[in-house]
Amino acid sequence: MTTQATEAFREEFRRNNLSPSYSGPLHLSLTVGVTLAAMLASIAMLGRVQPLEWLTIPVTFLYGNLAEYLGHRGPMHHKTRLLALIYQRHAVEHHNFFTEEDTTFDSSRDYYAVLFPPIMLLFFFGCFALPVGVALYLLLTPNVAFLFILTSAAYFLNYELLHFAYHMDEKRWVSRLPFIRVLRRRHTVHHDRRLMSRYNFNITYPIFDTVFGTIYRPGASATSTPT
Repeated sequence: MTTQATEAFREEFRRNNLSPSYSGPLHLSLTVGVTLAAMLASIAMLGRVQPLEWLTIPVTFLYGNLAEYLGHRGPMHHKTRLLALIYQRHAVEHHNFFTEEDTTFDSSRDYYAVLFPPIMLLFFFGCFALPVGVALYLLLTPNVAFLFILTSAAYFLNYELLHFAYHMDEKRWVSRLPFIRVLRRRHTVHHDRRLMSRYNFNITYPIFDTVFGTIYRPGASATSTPT
């Protein structure tokens, strides 16, 4: 049951942002489909991968986790002139749509408040994965380039699906999976307005929250600055 204030915000958000034709399942399917297509295309382009080339996967995974952390801790929670839209979309809209008390979708039309807009798929692949992949292709080897694109796409999809799971009904079987319950609790803490700009910035795995000391622990001050 959502609070009155959250429900009022949700109604206004839906009225201002969703067209009558918006389909949450189609949005989710597009995200999964495009990302899987990029992954399969990358796999198809791989040749005989050498042992050192396989290191591209863990290195890219860690890079993705760091980028997730810095992007979330930075422009998504601290307004800048150039990235004001990202701040608006996340800190203002997402964090008012889903609060610590009201974490779940009301219907599939609310998927819009969690999933990246489809244009972000073009941004991610066109402005991030593809240019870096081309540079790696030219500077290192084709296998390194395609392993980078494969891992980047897999990480993006992993991010989207985990974040989506955190906002599903807690009675769904996915929400009852032990590792989802643990990650969901961490994310719910992040939706506490007193804590959201200070703690739990890794949406997926808290690797760099651990490195930078920004995992929230019970008893920590809501106003203290993490080390």
